[in-house]
Amino acid sequence: MSNETERVRLLIIGSGPAGYTAAIYAARADLKPVLYQGLQPGGQLTTTTEVENFPGYPDGTMGPEMMEHFRKQAERFGADIRFGHATDVDFSGAVHKITIDGSKVVDAEAVIIATGASAKWLGLESEKRLNGFGVSACATCDGYFFRKQDVAIVGAGDTAAEEATYLAKLCNKVYMIVRRDEMRASKAMQHRVMNTPNIEILWNTVTLEILGDKTVSGVKVKNTKTAEEKILKVEGFFVAIGHEPNTGIFKGQLDLDSNGYIKTKPGTTYTNIPGVFAAGDVQDHVYRQAVTAAGTGCMAAIDAERWLALKQDG
Repeated sequence: MSNETERVRLLIIGSGPAGYTAAIYAARADLKPVLYQGLQPGGQLTTTTEVENFPGYPDGTMGPEMMEHFRKQAERFGADIRFGHATDVDFSGAVHKITIDGSKVVDAEAVIIATGASAKWLGLESEKRLNGFGVSACATCDGYFFRKQDVAIVGAGDTAAEEATYLAKLCNKVYMIVRRDEMRASKAMQHRVMNTPNIEILWNTVTLEILGDKTVSGVKVKNTKTAEEKILKVEGFFVAIGHEPNTGIFKGQLDLDSNGYIKTKPGTTYTNIPGVFAAGDVQDHVYRQAVTAAGTGCMAAIDAERWLALKQDG
């Protein structure tokens, strides 16, 4: 194990819209930020195909291409962007210690955490293969591509109910696949689903396989009570069984909510540790959009810049 240590003014952990936007602002403020891209350089957007709802792209753009633009813009202003991911942190002292790839230690005066959240998946091979080609974990991102088509959504919580009703406004028919004989969603959300005529709820139903060669053409489901199997002819398959914030290494160091998201002081990106800020989906389980992540990335860079200036003056 290496004992290599490096001292930096500002370290950014994560490279989605939040991390890259923080790097753009911090680099322009001459904070000389160092950004480690993490296990998924570019974040969740690199697993999507077309992005149509980010301002400034009138004809839409591809997710990976957009993240490439973010990265190049940050580098243009001098951000030091590197491969590698944080494997351990120690926020107990005046200097924050972050271990990269289990060996290198970076001492940082300030840290911006933008490690994001990962969608929970069913774990099917066909789901992985068709991800971005009819399979999605974000109805508000991708529902528009399935206008006037038939789709299926799996999940039983508030998010699934909300996304099902959102899809119902755009799509011809929405099958809602629910594993048990009841939903976990709030009563208000359940009423909305029940009162939407083009949503059909399939109770006690599990997904066996997503069908299709290059794009989704159907989904094979099974009723767990009757053992009956059937194929739903759909062009889109949405997974809404929750997200997992990438906060494992921060447990015991930062205040997290009951779902593991980093708590930030309302209206800011400040965490409970001075000099540690959080931006993007790692602290936002409500909106989870590229544009809101970018917005909090900007906030984190400004918060960090002001905090470092006060620290220097003090």
